[in-house]
Amino acid sequence: MGFFTDTSVCIGCKACEVACKEWNDVPEDGYLLTGESYDNTSALGASTWRHVAFVEKPVTPAVDLGMPSFRGEDQATETGADGSGEGVRWLMSSDVCKHCTHAGCLDVCPTGALFRTEFGTVVVQPDVCNGCGYCVPSCPYGVIDLRKEDGRAFKCTLCYDRLKEGQKPACAQACPTESIQFGELSELRERADARLAELQDKGVDVARLYGRDPEDGVGGDGAFFLLLDEPEVYGLPPDPVVPTRQLGTVWRHVGYAAATLAGLGAASFLGRKR
Repeated sequence: MGFFTDTSVCIGCKACEVACKEWNDVPEDGYLLTGESYDNTSALGASTWRHVAFVEKPVTPAVDLGMPSFRGEDQATETGADGSGEGVRWLMSSDVCKHCTHAGCLDVCPTGALFRTEFGTVVVQPDVCNGCGYCVPSCPYGVIDLRKEDGRAFKCTLCYDRLKEGQKPACAQACPTESIQFGELSELRERADARLAELQDKGVDVARLYGRDPEDGVGGDGAFFLLLDEPEVYGLPPDPVVPTRQLGTVWRHVGYAAATLAGLGAASFLGRKR
């Protein structure tokens, strides 16, 4: 199970952020604006499991997707203050833990605090977490983090408790435009492919899917996105690779090196005896 987030219909209402905090009892993480946009969090973290990005983009007249803008009803194009026909549009996207198929955080956890659920999602058990922090640098997306108040790791659980009761995650339930869609990944990928084709047929050539490919550096994301620009514009890595992907190969090389050193040591010792 997972999420498909269609950013082309996100209106930036932050209902998903509020629903996530209320249902999961996630503490507040500050109300000060960053100064970069209409945003008071700026990134995912231990106390921000859903983050709605507000990205300002200067634009010339383009295809109308029904997104919020500064144009009036009687204007054919968005216009800047100088009336030049250039203005600003918002790229909005509700970011979340990707629940990677190959999850680095899960690979490095020494206590078993992180586990793979029967739904294919990755969940942290705070009562088992020892706060070692190994999971933090192992995430290629910078999602999981330690909470300063108690030092333990926290992130989105994809509302594991709700899933066990046959309910939608709180964020998907609260989304008024169905930008956040929940379901089986195979079905969501088909839906995403169809939506991408629809937008490209309308001339939205910049539309692309992110995290949909099961052959990518994380084995495909359990939460993937339709974007209207490069991933970097949304603060997402362009080609994420889980750091532990080659862990087996690394340990094999370490074993070979150790065996070689042991052999050299034994040969040296036997040579001295002669």
